[in-house]
Amino acid sequence: MISTCWRFFLEFIGSAALIILGFSSPLPVLAQDSFTSLEEVVVTAGFREQGLMTSPGSITVINESVVSNRGAQHLESVLSVSPNVNYSGGSSRSRFVQIRGVGDLEQFVDPKHFPSVGILIDDINFGGTANAGMLFDVNQVEISRGPQGTQFGTSALAGLVNIRSNRPTNYFEGYAEIGVGDYGSQNAGGVISGPISASTSGRLSVHKNIGDGYINNIHLGRSNTNGYDETTIRASIELQPKDSSSFEVTAFYFDGNNGYDAFSLDNSRNTLSDKPGHDNQDTLALALRGFWQLSEFVNLEAVATWLDSDLEYSFDEDWTYVGICDGTLCDPVLDYYSNTDSYLRDRNEISFDSRLLGDFSFIGLGNTQYVLGVYAQRRDEDLHRQSYGDFFSFYETERSAIYAQIDSDLTERLSITAGMRYESFKDAYRDSVALNSNSDDRLRTGDLTLTYLMGENSLLYATISSGAKAGGINTEASAKLASMQTAFQAFIRPRLVFGREALVNREIGIKGLYLDDQLTMRASVFHMSRDNAQLESWMYDAAGYLWIGFLDNADGTNWGLETEISYQFSDRVQLLGSLGLIEAEVENIKTYDLDIYDFVDRENIDQTKSPHWQYHFGANISLTDRMSFQLELEGRDASTFGYYHAQKIEGYDLLNASLSYQMGKTELLFWGRNLSDKDFSVHGFYFGNDPRKGWKNETYYQYGEPRVIGFAARYSF
Repeated sequence: MISTCWRFFLEFIGSAALIILGFSSPLPVLAQDSFTSLEEVVVTAGFREQGLMTSPGSITVINESVVSNRGAQHLESVLSVSPNVNYSGGSSRSRFVQIRGVGDLEQFVDPKHFPSVGILIDDINFGGTANAGMLFDVNQVEISRGPQGTQFGTSALAGLVNIRSNRPTNYFEGYAEIGVGDYGSQNAGGVISGPISASTSGRLSVHKNIGDGYINNIHLGRSNTNGYDETTIRASIELQPKDSSSFEVTAFYFDGNNGYDAFSLDNSRNTLSDKPGHDNQDTLALALRGFWQLSEFVNLEAVATWLDSDLEYSFDEDWTYVGICDGTLCDPVLDYYSNTDSYLRDRNEISFDSRLLGDFSFIGLGNTQYVLGVYAQRRDEDLHRQSYGDFFSFYETERSAIYAQIDSDLTERLSITAGMRYESFKDAYRDSVALNSNSDDRLRTGDLTLTYLMGENSLLYATISSGAKAGGINTEASAKLASMQTAFQAFIRPRLVFGREALVNREIGIKGLYLDDQLTMRASVFHMSRDNAQLESWMYDAAGYLWIGFLDNADGTNWGLETEISYQFSDRVQLLGSLGLIEAEVENIKTYDLDIYDFVDRENIDQTKSPHWQYHFGANISLTDRMSFQLELEGRDASTFGYYHAQKIEGYDLLNASLSYQMGKTELLFWGRNLSDKDFSVHGFYFGNDPRKGWKNETYYQYGEPRVIGFAARYSF
C-alpha cells in the first residue's frame, strides 16, 4: 500500500510544478532551436521528429553504442536501461513488455486483441511477437512510457517500444561483424549501404545469431534444448524523385528456430524433458512510406504495412519423462502422464495510416502546428492447438480511427499540445468447439500537455493522457464451462466477458542541461488510474484436471517516479544512470487460491511485474584515444507474477562490463554480462508438477542468462 508520506511527496511535487507553470515570474527565454542543438538525440516515434530534451513525456532512447557495449543481440538485453520497464520470459525470448506495471505476461489459447505495450520495428506493428526484436544494425530503441493514445490508440495503452534501424545513406558504406561467446554463442552479420542512382539509395543488412542456451537437459544428454537460431534480413530503399516528395520501402524478414526447455522441477538449469518444446517464428513484413509537400505549409504522409507470421509455441507439459517414478514412492499410474502442448498460429496483418501535417499562425499567438489523420487495420489470426487432440480457432479484428492533434505556442515560453483519437474496434471469433463471438466497440483516447521553457536549457511539462483497450470474451473459459464443477461455473459465468479497460495518466516532468551543460537530467512523477484493468488470472478445477486462463477486470492505481541522468565528469569519464520507483496496486480481485482450494478476495495487492524500485548506473571511461571501458550495475526489487497466489520473483543486482579498442577501421570489443553469475528469474509459475512430491504446489522459475562473456570484431568500410 502506498504510504501517506509517498502520496504527500508526489502531490507536493505536482502542486509545485503546476504553480510554476501557471504563476511563475518571468524567466529568461530559451530558444527552441538552441535547446535542440545541445541535445542531438532525436525521437522519431511522434508525428514529427523532435529532440529528446524538447519532447514532453517520459522517453528513453537507447542508442547503438549501448547495444554494442552490452554485446546485445535482442531487445530484452537492453530494456533494463529504462526505468520502470520490465519483460516476461515464458519462452525463448521476451514476447511481452511491461511499462509502469502495465503489460501482458503470456499467451496460450485466448487471442489477444493487442498487447498493452506496443512493439514497432520500422513502423511495423509486431505486438506480442517481440521475438523479432533483434538489434543488429539498429540505430536506436525508443521507449515511451505512458499511454500514446492520440497516435497509436489501443496499440499503446501503457507505452511503446519503437525500434529504428539505420537508414540508407547517400554515400557508400558498410561493415562486417562477427562475435563469439559462452554457451556456443556465435553471430555474424554484414551491412552495405549507398546510392543506387542520383535519386535512390538503399541499405541491406543480414545477420545470423545462434547459441546453445543456458540449459542442460540431463535426460536427453543435450545442452541446446533451450538454444536459439535466429536469422534477420532488412532491406530498405529510399527514393526522392523531386524535392517535394519522397518514398521509402522496407522489407523485413525474421526466422527464429528456437528451443523452449526452460523450467525444471528443482529450479536449476538441469531439465528432464523428453520432448523439449519450440519457440519458432517465421515473419515476412513490408512497410511503404510516402511524403508529399502539398504547399509551403501543408505536408501529406502515408504509411502502409503488411505482415505475415507463422508462430510455433510448444513445451513439454510434464517437464519429465515416462519412468521418472521408477524406484520412488510416486503413484505408478501418474508415471504415464506425458504430454506436449503446441500452439501453431498464423497471423496476417495489413494497415494504412495517412495524415496531413501543417502549420499556421493565429493573431496574438505563436506558431501553431496541426495533424489530421485516418487509420485502418485488419488482422487475422488462426490457431491450431495440439494437446490431447486438435483445437482450431479463427480470429479477425478490424480497426479504423480518425485522430487530430494541435500544438500551439501560447507565449514565448508556454506551449500547449492537445490530441484526440476516435477508434472503432470490431472482432469476430469462432472455434472448433462451436463457440462464436462478435463484438463492436468505440474507443476515445487522447492527451493534453503544457510545456514551459524555464531558465536556460530547462523544460517543464505537465500532461494528462488516456489509453483504452476493447473488451472481449474469454474464449478458453467459455469453451470449458460445461466441464467445470458447479462452484467454478458460478465464479466464471460473470467473467466470460471482460470489459473495456481505460487508463488515465497524469504526469509532471522536467528536462534540462545543468552545470555548464555537463549534467543532463530528465525526471517525472506520474499517477495512473486503471478502470476495469484487464488482468491475467488462472484457476484450477482439480476434478476435471482443468487449467483455465482468463482476463478479469479490476481497478488499479499506479504511482511512481522516474529519473535519468548523464554527467560528463571529465573529458574521459561519463557517468549515467536511471531510477524508477513505483507503487502499483489492484484494489480488489477475486481469485481461486491454489493453497486453500477456495475462492478468496484479495485487496490492495501489487500488480504483476511491477517491482517497487529499479535502477541502472554506468560509467564510460576513455582510457586512451583508442581504448574505452564501460561498467554497468543494474537491479530491481522483487515482484509478483500472478494473482492466484502470493509468490514472487526475487529481486537482483547484475554487473556488466565491456572493453573496446579502435584500430583504424576495425573495432574490437570484449564484453561480459551478469559477471557475478547471479541466478535471476524472468518469469515464474506456481502449481504442482512433480509426481515424486505428490503434485505439491511449488514455485518454479525461468532463469535469465548466467554469466556470459564474449568477443566481437567489426570492420567498417
